[in-house]
Amino acid sequence: MGKKESALNVKSIGKIGSNIDYKKRLRKIEIILASILFGSLVVFGFLAIGAILNEGLGKFAEIIESINFFYYGIALLIIFSGYLLRFPKWEYYMKKLKVKIPRTKNFFIYLSMYSMDITPGRWGRAVVSYTINKLTKVKFSRTFPAVVADIFTDFLGFAIICLFFAFFVHKYILISLLITAVLLLPFVFLYHEKPFAYLKGKLSRFRSLKSFFEVGDLYFKNNKMLGSDSYWYSMLYTVPAMFLNGLSLYFVLLSFGVNVGIANIPTILFIFASSLIFGMITGVPANLGVTDGVMLSELVAFFGSSISFGLASVVTIFFRIATVWFVEFFGFLALIYTFRYWK
Repeated sequence: MGKKESALNVKSIGKIGSNIDYKKRLRKIEIILASILFGSLVVFGFLAIGAILNEGLGKFAEIIESINFFYYGIALLIIFSGYLLRFPKWEYYMKKLKVKIPRTKNFFIYLSMYSMDITPGRWGRAVVSYTINKLTKVKFSRTFPAVVADIFTDFLGFAIICLFFAFFVHKYILISLLITAVLLLPFVFLYHEKPFAYLKGKLSRFRSLKSFFEVGDLYFKNNKMLGSDSYWYSMLYTVPAMFLNGLSLYFVLLSFGVNVGIANIPTILFIFASSLIFGMITGVPANLGVTDGVMLSELVAFFGSSISFGLASVVTIFFRIATVWFVEFFGFLALIYTFRYWK
């Protein structure tokens, strides 16, 4: 690509950015969220119908009315604390990539990532790279590796919790290992340049793929700036954060009068992590249906003597509201706040 052509492309991109219809873009995001919310309500509806058929409408209503909002509030606070705990790793990524953003602005940009957690593979988190570009003029390709690293280390946090406690409960060890291995495959291509270089060598003659390879070159160039130490450093925050997210399930159980005992917290953490891992492999937005079904079945399988099918259904619904829609709520508020940086 010649200098003149590059200059024209940059100019065109700038012109496109200045003509963005923010209200239209917000409307599209609202449609996406509304669609997935509808899907989530359908899943919750099936869980509720199953519980009602199993135990009756009166019992189902009684379970919901029994919620202790003090314990449920603790669960929400723990979940939010887990996301706050991960902010230092995001700051570290920006430092390694030499992107300077005032801490307060960076914090809201960071939180806005989670407005897109319901997108397949959580790749919608890339919205923060666009926000940073508009705020600092730093290229999208410069910060996108940080988004990939954030998704990858979050996944590793789930995997570590799942595999560690799978050995603790002595169940689902092999399938947990296999699913983790399958989910790691896409990241192999994102972190090792050789497969990309091979494809580039074979397909670079196709002009339609020229832009793809140019972006890929920039991605791997910036990804090297993060270095392997970024991932080790990230896990110091990610694993405790995932532990907190899993611990919130314990308090959701308490909010419905189920005290399985502190000794069973490792089992609860396994249920939390394994249900997410099993859901991730489907690629369904927010793991709808799969994570819900796995969590419900595992609650009954591990605690069947104290948790009925109806109670497990209600616990699953309220836990998913906390870990999906509560997170979407504060993430979406942060995203709306960061729209001021798009101008």
